[in-house]
Parts: sequence; structure tokens; C-alpha cells
Amino acid sequence: MTTSQPGPAGRAPFVPPGTGWPEDPAAPGTPVAHGPQDVVELAAKAPDLAELCARQSVCRACDRLVEWRERVAVERRRAFAAEEYWGRPIAGWGDDRPRIMIVGLAPAAHGGNRTGRIFTGDRSGDWLFASLYRVGLAAQPTSVRAGDGQRLIGTRMAAAVRCAPPVNKPTPGERTTCLPWMAHEMAFVAPTVRCVVTLGGFAWQAAWPALKQAGYAVPRPRPAFGHGSEAEITSPEGEKVAMLGCYHPSQQNTFTGRVTEEMLDTLFTRAREKAGL
Repeated sequence: MTTSQPGPAGRAPFVPPGTGWPEDPAAPGTPVAHGPQDVVELAAKAPDLAELCARQSVCRACDRLVEWRERVAVERRRAFAAEEYWGRPIAGWGDDRPRIMIVGLAPAAHGGNRTGRIFTGDRSGDWLFASLYRVGLAAQPTSVRAGDGQRLIGTRMAAAVRCAPPVNKPTPGERTTCLPWMAHEMAFVAPTVRCVVTLGGFAWQAAWPALKQAGYAVPRPRPAFGHGSEAEITSPEGEKVAMLGCYHPSQQNTFTGRVTEEMLDTLFTRAREKAGL
């Protein structure tokens, strides 16, 4: 089991829950998952979305991910050496009754793992939040830290895997272990969601089993992923919901021009239309 002893210069590997970090959803007594079966049980027994997110944010079910996220939080990147790192899983964030649900891959080691909020503090987030602001789905064009005043409008974000993985590549087993967190979050917001946007092929693939577990009717075979790909799914309440694929706004994709501002703005405008916002 990974320990939580201070590292160099007294650096802590994670922020203890309920100690004052902005937007921390957990409290000191929030139950902690220590293995895959704990995730299944704690996700299923969460009474509401807020408690589900609290439990997500203290999960320790995957030893490899726990070790990596906490090592990064102690060693830190030179540019952020003076900052305290979050070092915990990243909970879903945004509107509690969203019309649009955005699904990503996993937090960045020096982005969400540092700031404590999804897509906050990294290059992908810079592009994503700027686009959401331009199309009216975010209150600010930037997202640099938890508690900075950023707010999503009719929109929510979550990652398929809640911890920063080594080289940005979760294993299939880690994705499976994390699945109940996503599935139950999808179930809680299903009454209002009318569009799901997946950022990248990994998120596209990870979203289908989560949606199915959440009670959605999904097509078989699964549609192929691509930028602008569209599929129709049916919510547990019988409502038609659009599924949109979007290339991930990663640094590699934006630097090479595979993803442009216009591409993102067009896709999120389409999401707004599908969601009735």
C-alpha cells in the first residue's frame, strides 16, 4: 500500500480532504476505496452527486496510479516547484444539472493533478476553456486553479480515469476499476443531459460501457470515433441524447493543426444546439 509520508523539503504527496483546498468535495470522514470492489460498492451507495464526487476524490483503488500521482506531487515540475499539488483523483466538476456532459481521458500530471480540477492548469485546458467561453458554455476564457471563479454553463466535465497516469496512458484494468465512478455520475445527471461530448478516442471508447451501466440504450455495434462523429443514444428516461466525438485538444494536436480553434468552436456550437441551450 502506498504511504503518504512527506517528500523532499517536507512536500506532502496529496492534500488531505477537508483541509481548505478550494472546491474540495471531500471531508475528513469521506469513505475511501482501496480496491476495485470498494469502488463498485461506494459508487453504488453514494446518496447523491455531491457525495459521489467526494468519494471519487479520495479513491486509492489503483496502486500504480496512486504511486505515480503522489510521486509527481512531491517531485513537481520546476515551473511549479513552489506550488502545493493536489495529488488526489479529480472528481467530476461543473453544472449539477447539465445539458452537456464532456468526457475526457484522465488528468494531466502537472495540470489537474496539481490544481485539483479537471482540465485546469494545462495546455489542453487552455484550448478547451477558451472554446467553451467563446460559445457561451464557460464563464471565463481561462481556468488556472480551483477557486478562480471559473464556472461551466449548462455543462459538466469528467474523466474516464480520475487519476493522472504515467505517460498519459491508463491500463485497461485501471479504466475498468474507475468505470463505476463514471457510470454512477452519468446516472445522476441523466435526467437533464441531452448531449455527451467525448474528447479523444480513449474517452469515446470508455464512455459506452459507462453509459450502458447508467441505464442508457446504446447502439450496437458501437459507432466509429472521429472528429464530428455523431450517434444517438437514449437516456434511462427515454429521451434522445446526442453523442459527439471530438479530437482531443492535446498539445500535439493543436501544435500540428489537427485541432484548430474553429474546429472546437464548431463542435461545441453543435453540442449547444443538440442540448437545446
